[in-house]
Amino acid sequence: MDRPETILVTGATGYIGGRLVPRLVESGRRVRVLVRSRSRALGRSWHPRVDVAVGDVLDPKSLAAALAGIDTAYYLIHSMSSGADFHERDIRAARAFGEAARDAGVRRIIYLGGLGDPASRLSHHLRSRQSTGQALRESGVPVTEFRAAVIVGAGSISFEMIRYLVERLPVMICPRWIYSLVQPIAIDDLLEYLASALDTPTSDGRTIEIGGRDVVTYRGMMLGYARARGLKRLLVPVPVLTPRLSAYWVHWITPIHAGISSALIEGLHNDVVVTNDLARRLFPDVEPMDYAGAIDGVIDDLDAGRIDTSWSDALGAPAWREQPVGLESRHGMIIERRRVRVAAPARDVYRVFTGIGGSRGWYFATWAWRLRGALDRMLGGVGLRRGRRSPDDLRIGDALDFWRVEDLQTDRSVRLRAEMKVPGRAWLTFEAREAADGASHLEQTAAFIPKGLPGLAYWYGLYPVHAWIFGGLVKSIARRAESR
Repeated sequence: MDRPETILVTGATGYIGGRLVPRLVESGRRVRVLVRSRSRALGRSWHPRVDVAVGDVLDPKSLAAALAGIDTAYYLIHSMSSGADFHERDIRAARAFGEAARDAGVRRIIYLGGLGDPASRLSHHLRSRQSTGQALRESGVPVTEFRAAVIVGAGSISFEMIRYLVERLPVMICPRWIYSLVQPIAIDDLLEYLASALDTPTSDGRTIEIGGRDVVTYRGMMLGYARARGLKRLLVPVPVLTPRLSAYWVHWITPIHAGISSALIEGLHNDVVVTNDLARRLFPDVEPMDYAGAIDGVIDDLDAGRIDTSWSDALGAPAWREQPVGLESRHGMIIERRRVRVAAPARDVYRVFTGIGGSRGWYFATWAWRLRGALDRMLGGVGLRRGRRSPDDLRIGDALDFWRVEDLQTDRSVRLRAEMKVPGRAWLTFEAREAADGASHLEQTAAFIPKGLPGLAYWYGLYPVHAWIFGGLVKSIARRAESR
């Protein structure tokens, strides 16, 4: 009897790999992931359902165990964030991986590269992505190479750069590359292609260009996102604005470092569109969506809190995750987390934070919450007058003062969505997790998606007040739970 096929996913903690792994697991595949450190996989929901191999593609000796018994390997690694020599590192890593895959008897490699006409003057970054595919093929293992342009998804670095610029700049002075042609692809469509290749043997050894339904310009992408968000934006093209100046501009306006943005911006000079129908012939069941639909998917994911991965995940876990207070900005969402240890079981902590609001008040600075409610009513909002249905019971969909219960997991967590007047979207989440000694950990998360500059001004202008209130709130919840 033949053994079940085993799939290896490299780059499993990155943006694409982190979304591909659960998709493969849910389809019933046996999956192994290659990570540089086991701790990188521990926080993932799929961790208990996969085999974790520790290794580094730049260390060929560590690859043998990871590739043993593997039928198909996904190669989703690149070194763009590692410095100016990323091209040489990518080629060296791809050759080492290809040779190790050949020696281990791997039947095929599936690789995601960059779209662009190889006969044109491709940017250093795009040329590197295509050369990496060639380096993998040198091993003799059949390679299915997908080539894609901008990936439209919450957390995709190329799309996040565009989105941050649109959100934060009402008027943009733009270089001529905003008129370059691009065929963006939705993240869900990209994952569908990657997963479908497993069941499409005719894709072995082929280079397949993939894209969404629309060919647009980068200007069209920015204005399309602005329309979807209800923002008015003016783009003013200028004849001279070097990639270096553009990269530093992006560095100051967005969270994307100049070292990364310069490589991306250089590639924006190239038209990146699909030039043949091979993807359609090999994968007739994949129906790529248009750009507007892809943007709607991004906004829906943000509204529902479905942010599985981000480009920054591949850079390592941020230090704040180990701190009692952390503030960061990810894929257009500003997130503040506060953590405290509570000398009480998680169920008691849960009962305290689900009893908040209404006649019981907000445990800390209730007068400030009432003042915010009064201001909200003056602005035409709901204010605090709705209270809550029951003082001790919550259900999904319940109104809670000027919040709405969006998600609820009994004895664990509750997520509230703001319905007061704010220039953006806001959520407040409480979660209690058991500790080994019978105590628990309480995590309180305030998340905000600002709408343009007014939203940013609102968040950062009021942050000192919010920090005081949220800091007092999480401590008050802990004290009440301990006193039970």
